[in-house]
Amino acid sequence: MRFRPCIDLHEGRVKQIVGGTLRDGEAPQTNFNSALPPAYYAEMYRRDGFAGGHVIMLGPGNEEAATEALTAYPSGLHLGGGINADNATLWLERGAGSVIATSFVFRDGQLQQDNLERLAEAAGRDHLVLDLSCAPDESGRYVVATDRWQQHTDFEVSAANLEMLAAYCCEFLIHATQLEGRQTGVDEQLIARLGDTTPLPTTYAGGVRSMADVDRIERLGQNRLDYTVGSALDLFGGSGVKYTELVKRHGGMPQEKP
Repeated sequence: MRFRPCIDLHEGRVKQIVGGTLRDGEAPQTNFNSALPPAYYAEMYRRDGFAGGHVIMLGPGNEEAATEALTAYPSGLHLGGGINADNATLWLERGAGSVIATSFVFRDGQLQQDNLERLAEAAGRDHLVLDLSCAPDESGRYVVATDRWQQHTDFEVSAANLEMLAAYCCEFLIHATQLEGRQTGVDEQLIARLGDTTPLPTTYAGGVRSMADVDRIERLGQNRLDYTVGSALDLFGGSGVKYTELVKRHGGMPQEKP
């Protein structure tokens, strides 16, 4: 199990936003708004040997900030937000280790197979992460949520579907959308299912409030899942998880500064 750090960008700044509150024409519910630039966090993650973190562009106006982060930690961060078959190569050239996609692959409530194949060809399987952030539906199935997590698709995060998608990507990123940013505890049922079924490296996110939740992810995920921490992390104004604890537990070999 690895810690995967995050840099969430909104209007060009590093923020922590409560999941599902990002809508056109409305101010999202924000837990944290950093005065520090994206490169500060990227250089910290590089220094402490945390590879494979996620830079997420939450809406337009974040391209410059994202490029700044990728330049500070070339090939060490994945980049998501508006990724499609036409711009995937551009972001890889700008320094993303992989690109992360959701809405281009899932549209109108369904998997778009043609788009998935186009994106996998453009980025290359080894540089594509599929974001399967999900929520339980009325029947208890976990289904992928898109369009800023406002629309639920008919695509279930099941063993068979994960196996099928594994032919096109190198990792999965999966937020429990109903918990993201709320610090109310992790989705134990989702974690256990992913630990049983995922065929690829998979990062779980959503609801972490303390190191006890990190222990739950490790145990229920059978040490097969990675995880990220957002609003509970002291780097982002939280009090439940200290970054220094994560460095002691997971810190790796730092990458040389380019």
